[in-house]
Amino acid sequence: MDGVGGSMQKKAAELERLAEVLVTGEQLRLRLHEGKVIKDRRHHLRTYPNCFVGRELIDWLLDHKEASDRHTAVRIMQRLLDQSIIHHVCDEHREFKDMKLFYRFRKDDGTFPLDSEAKVFMRGQRIYEKLMNTENSLLQTREEEGGAYERALVASQFVDWLVAEGEMATREEAEQLGRRLLEHGIIQHVTNKHHFVDGPLLYQFRMNFRRRRRLLELLQERSLPENLDSHDSPFCLRKQNAEAGNTSFLSVSPSKEIRMVVGVRRSSLSSSCGSSGYYSSSPTLSSSPPVLCNPKSVLKRQVSPEELQTAGGPFLKKTFTIVGDAVGWGFVVRGSKPCHIQAVDPGGPAAASGMKVCQFVVSVNGLNVLTHDYRTVSNLILTGPRTILMEVMEEV
Repeated sequence: MDGVGGSMQKKAAELERLAEVLVTGEQLRLRLHEGKVIKDRRHHLRTYPNCFVGRELIDWLLDHKEASDRHTAVRIMQRLLDQSIIHHVCDEHREFKDMKLFYRFRKDDGTFPLDSEAKVFMRGQRIYEKLMNTENSLLQTREEEGGAYERALVASQFVDWLVAEGEMATREEAEQLGRRLLEHGIIQHVTNKHHFVDGPLLYQFRMNFRRRRRLLELLQERSLPENLDSHDSPFCLRKQNAEAGNTSFLSVSPSKEIRMVVGVRRSSLSSSCGSSGYYSSSPTLSSSPPVLCNPKSVLKRQVSPEELQTAGGPFLKKTFTIVGDAVGWGFVVRGSKPCHIQAVDPGGPAAASGMKVCQFVVSVNGLNVLTHDYRTVSNLILTGPRTILMEVMEEV
């Protein structure tokens, strides 16, 4: 098969948009459980398990900067209700209301409709997590047709793994599963020229199930595709004065000068980049054209990994534990071999842990990254846990 037909691509795009809603809803559900917003509640001598109150949830969305106003927050939750992610506990209301009404995630009460599409997405997410959490050689940088592709897997090896892990009983069934994952936009051939076949061709996951979705993405008309080769860092700077309608972010340079950058969005998946800096093109946060920011490195000079590791040298190692909040970790990485901290949000989790600009990244979650560029380091953190352990070196 020389290429994936236009109708198949259109179907995959539609299914991918549905998948984004499912993943975004699931991430919200887990966050609400973690924040004790979802809990057993009593009303008129009756207990309703695993519920949240509509008005309290709207307050929570505003407090966590997931929406700029109550109307937008209601629209977000209505989208989840329309897609059968949530429902009123008695199914009496087809509209999400900013009132003291009980709602529940269908996944919490076992009423989520498991149609064929939902089953494929759930299977794809489980396989993705297993591949990311286990030590194996399936996902690695591979070459095909003169190009190098990160986190790529060989179809035949993937089929072997599916059978060995008990995901499918036979190779034929595993190949059929691979085709369904491709048709649903979860995986794709690295050059998008082939359907899934049990052979030596290379494939990548198109969906990063671990990327933290912003709830505002649910209101976009079109889903933005993931770009595994994005030049931008995913650790965007934090929005300031959101309640006042200000769509600016703060960027910190070595001289502590504060520069305003209009409309920069946190998500690396909705940005494009030039070689000298990064841009934002988010229609949801700003109608302004893309703005170039941080065009130059904050480093006075580049150092080598060997210089950083020289005994008795002028560099001191520090370790930070950074817990990401609802909108990221609050820093930007740049550079190559080693990469460095280009910017730190003064009000974000990274700054709270002690991170500063000009520090060189040594390791992430125990993995030495001195010989990697910022794209690799960005992807490593983006696909990892919410809490990251980072070692850096700074000049004393």
